[in-house]
Amino acid sequence: MTPTTTISPSPQLAIGPLALDVPVVLAPMAGITNTAFRRLCREFGAGLYVSEMITSRALVERTRESMRLITHHPSETTRSIQLYGVDPKTVREAVTMLVAEDRADHIDLNFGCPVPKVTRKGGGAALPWKLGLFRSIVEAAVDAAGPLPLTIKMRKGIDSDHLTYLEAARAAEGAGVSSIALHARTAADFYSGQADWSAIARLKETVTSVPVLGNGDIWSADDAIRMVDSTGCDGVVVGRGCLGRPWLFGDLAAAFHARAGIIDADAASAAQARPTLGQVAAAFRRHAELLVEFFESEERGCRDIRKHVAWYFKGYPVGGDLRASLATVQTLEQLDELLDTLDGDQPYPGEGAEGPRGRAGSPKRTALPDGWLASRDLVGDQRSNLTEGEGDTSGG
Repeated sequence: MTPTTTISPSPQLAIGPLALDVPVVLAPMAGITNTAFRRLCREFGAGLYVSEMITSRALVERTRESMRLITHHPSETTRSIQLYGVDPKTVREAVTMLVAEDRADHIDLNFGCPVPKVTRKGGGAALPWKLGLFRSIVEAAVDAAGPLPLTIKMRKGIDSDHLTYLEAARAAEGAGVSSIALHARTAADFYSGQADWSAIARLKETVTSVPVLGNGDIWSADDAIRMVDSTGCDGVVVGRGCLGRPWLFGDLAAAFHARAGIIDADAASAAQARPTLGQVAAAFRRHAELLVEFFESEERGCRDIRKHVAWYFKGYPVGGDLRASLATVQTLEQLDELLDTLDGDQPYPGEGAEGPRGRAGSPKRTALPDGWLASRDLVGDQRSNLTEGEGDTSGG
């Protein structure tokens, strides 16, 4: 399995001035979609690769970590950054900084994070409930972005009784965003159950002037094509499905090229990755190497690759003792010694390596500020308390 990037003769998705060869976006994932992982995914396929979620306040304050997270590798020709914010003024300042200092080619705003430390301060998936605040943030960001495409990603709402996505989408469309992505779950769903793709279809019917992208339960290229065909959405956002499977972006490129008639179905099928254990190990080793470069620390890079072990080797005959050793690796030399003990000729295990991966959990009550659901407007101390939620560098 050789990493390749296939370029189609014509773009399949336009997000403002950005022309994407395939209608595929890598979802921002905290602690995952750093420069190292984005580079690895690009080596296997095409698409738009978005950074980890970064808080606007930390960026405006130019914290060391936030400045490191917005730094792109020279090979990243489309620099995409996702921001999280709860205050229109701070979000405007963050976007203004990115534009003025030429640090991004695309900016996305996060209104979908369900993590308690974010939602309990009114951020992420909780924020669109306050429609006026949501509109003010998006309008400020679009205005500050100028010619750069400004997009949003959100969830259906807080829970099934407090859906916000259609109203928020209409407001965002009116504010001039370049695309809208929907993770078809509520915050209360977290990552449990099945994504409600019918909500993506309803959003596509509601938003007519900009692309609508669908997110949720895309574990394979077939899933992506099925989502587009069944909902009418213009493209897909892939999150947990690519964990330990950076070659999924090559699969997606082939599938969308076949759908567009650029290649035939047989060629697309032949291009689908079915990596041997040796090929998986090579990708895992490459990921570790890129993490060491990203963190500028072998110890930190090796510590970070540990959390990827289960995802990469899902379904493959790798014993528990070896998995445990890989999950405690401290140096690249030690990693190489462990990987050398694998039987690289072991074939792709098929279904065992496919399907859901990453966090799922069960539905849970969303953590919210006191009295948040009592009104669609900010009341009492809610406005002054909001900025407390921007203390961390990464909101996820």
